[in-house]
Formats: sequence, C-alpha cells, structure tokens
Amino acid sequence: MKFKATLTFAKTLDKADPLKKYRDKFIIPQLKEGGAYFCGNSLGLQPAAAPELFGKELRRWAEDAVEGHFTGAQPWAEYHEVYATLLAEIVGAKTKEVVAMNSLTVNLHLLMATFYQPVKGRTKILTEKGSFSSDRYALRSQIELRGLNPDDHLIEVAPRKGEHTLRKEDVLKAIKDCGEELALVMMGGVNYYTGQVFPMKEITAAAHKAGAVCAFDLAHAVGNVPLELHKWNVDFAVWCSYKYLNAGPGAVGGAFIHERHVKRTDLFRLAGWWGNRKEDRFAMKEEFNPSATVDGWQLSNAPIFNMIALKASLDIFEAAGMKKIQNKRQQMTEWLEFLLKEKCKGKKYSLRLITPSGEKERGAQFSFDAGKKAEQLFKELSKAGFVTDLRKPSVIRITPAPLYNSYEELFRLAEFIGERCEWLKGKV
Repeated sequence: MKFKATLTFAKTLDKADPLKKYRDKFIIPQLKEGGAYFCGNSLGLQPAAAPELFGKELRRWAEDAVEGHFTGAQPWAEYHEVYATLLAEIVGAKTKEVVAMNSLTVNLHLLMATFYQPVKGRTKILTEKGSFSSDRYALRSQIELRGLNPDDHLIEVAPRKGEHTLRKEDVLKAIKDCGEELALVMMGGVNYYTGQVFPMKEITAAAHKAGAVCAFDLAHAVGNVPLELHKWNVDFAVWCSYKYLNAGPGAVGGAFIHERHVKRTDLFRLAGWWGNRKEDRFAMKEEFNPSATVDGWQLSNAPIFNMIALKASLDIFEAAGMKKIQNKRQQMTEWLEFLLKEKCKGKKYSLRLITPSGEKERGAQFSFDAGKKAEQLFKELSKAGFVTDLRKPSVIRITPAPLYNSYEELFRLAEFIGERCEWLKGKV
C-alpha cells in the first residue's frame, strides 16, 4: 500500500478497518482531547465486558458460596480449563500444552525446576543481554540454587558495538560455540526494550542441535506476534497476561510445555495438589499422580478473580481472529514509521528508530532513541494526553494496539512529534 501522511488518509484507513468495531469492546481512558493511549506493552486496556463478568462471579460467591466450585456453567474447580482452548490458538499450541496459572516469573522458576538439570559438563544457560531484569534474576538464582556461579554459567549474547538489536547469526553462533556445555537457551520472544522479535524457530532448532532445552519468555510476544510453539518444537514458554492480552494489573500468567514432555509423568517438578490428575485432586492421596498435560505443573486451584478479565479479553481475540489482528498490527507500525519520517524530515531535531523495520522482526512496539531531549519530549507527549513509555536514558516506546487504537490516533501522535522536532534543538 502506498501511504500518505495526511489526516484524510488516516480516516480512510479507519473507515476500511475490519477491526474498528472492537474498539468499543474496551474502556478507553478519558484523556486530554486529541491524546491517545499507546502503552499496551506495559498494561493493556480494560475489556468492557470485565465488570459484568466480575459481578457475575461475585454474585455466585454470595449466593452459592462453596458450592460454586462444582455448580454453574463454569464451576470454579474447572475454571482454568476454558483458557487452554482460547490461549492455544494465540500461541500456536495444543490445548493439553497450555495453562493459565500463577505469574510469569513464578512459572519460569517452576519450569526451570524441571527443565534446567545441569549435569557434569552441561551446565550453562544462554540468554540475550538486556533481557527484562526479572528473567535475569530468575536465571542467576536458578544457577545459584544448583551450587554454581552465575558469572561462569550464564552466557549473555549482546548486540554488536554501536547496534541496539541482536543479529540472528550471532545468536546461532553463540549457541553452537557453547556446544556440549549448553543446558538451556532461555530468551525473550520479543525484547521489551527494542521491540525486536527473535527468530524463535531457528533458535529452538539450534538449541536442540546442541543438545539443550529451549524456552522463551513471551511477555511481549503473546497476543502481539505470530507464534507456533508446537510446530517450532519449543520445550517450554511462559508469559504474563496484562500487556497485549489486556487481563489487568497482576493478572494470571500462562505457560506452555510441549506435549512430548507433558506425557512424561516421571519428570521432576515442584508439585502441588492441583497438579494431580483431575480425578485425584480431591482424593487427598499420599502419592502424587500428575496430570499427563501441562496441568501437571499446577500448584493450586485457579485464582478466579485474577482470571476474569483475561476471559473477557480472550473472547475478543477469538471473535476478531489473530490473522486480522496481525495484518492491522503490521500496517499500523509500517504507517507510523512512515509518518514519523515524513513529519520529522528536515527538522532541527531527529529521532532514531531502534526497533527493526522488517515485518518479521518487530511486533506492535515502536521504540525510538530521542537522545538528550527524550525526557523533555516524553513530558510534552504526556501533557498533550499521549500515553507512551520512557525507558531511560533516552528511549520512548509506543505501542499501537490493533484492537483499540485507530489510524487517526497514530496520525495525531506523529504530527505532534513532528512539530516538536522543529524546536527540540539538538542531536540524537
């Protein structure tokens, strides 16, 4: 499509948008006129159906009390089961491989208890440098738990000097170089800072060729970029649900374990009663009989009130369809990049995009380096009602969410930034 940097063109795109009706399925914050919300990479917006669903479960608690675990259309004892079907399509998995449970880092620790089993000579974990801090803390502490030194056993692959993103060939070479010393590759699916989408299929294949387990943190990937975890043969993955999945602050996370592993009830795990086979959960037997699905890694029963908004959001994803969401996401980011280049062309102040431009190398996130004037520009954006995100020292992140952002909002944002580029004197 040939883009135009005009408001008329933006309105034309909005009129033809097959997802425009889903904007009304979310509660849009009351911002200053002309502003817009572009921070779904940190916290997605509230699904409009969430209050009603919360009210329904509150009424059940009031009216049915303990019987709510076993009565009604969706008994609390089985509450988590419906999420597997809805999440499986989003992450490219079978229902037996997916579960909504705990929070991201809790799930990472639980699954590493199973899949990080260092043996003599094969002890190292490989990850990307600049990963989200919680991942790094988890990896280092798991290494320490095994009595090893993280400085010696955690390998971090960094971008080349002067670059912000990782080159695929550098990641694959690092995996190959570790060889038989490598126990686990654990990376983000999308880097939280740059928005770079990593080549998960190729990384998984390289890890397996080296004899290692391969896993991903999908916090910034789930609900954002195409995922085929089962086909890619990923060993396990974890994610949170409050970003692109719009499940609310601190909402329940999720986990994927490939079916070749979930069938193995002999695998070590940190067990809890809810990991038992469904028919044994309330039998209170002394022996642990794990479910032959990813449910076997559950510890406790579902946190009902921490899952309700996720259901409201997943219903929207199911109705909209991931293909349409991906198509709009791609077009929105391409157009935003085009707009910023057009609006800032020839101005005194320039911005440097650090998110890759390639279709398969980025999702909905758009990160740019605004140099020494980043904080000033961020304050101006906030004052004007544009909700974005500043990552110090100088990166501003913008997330055009296909389900609730419009092309007109993107045009207003780019026009505002372009005007500031005229008087924000200096260089990046």
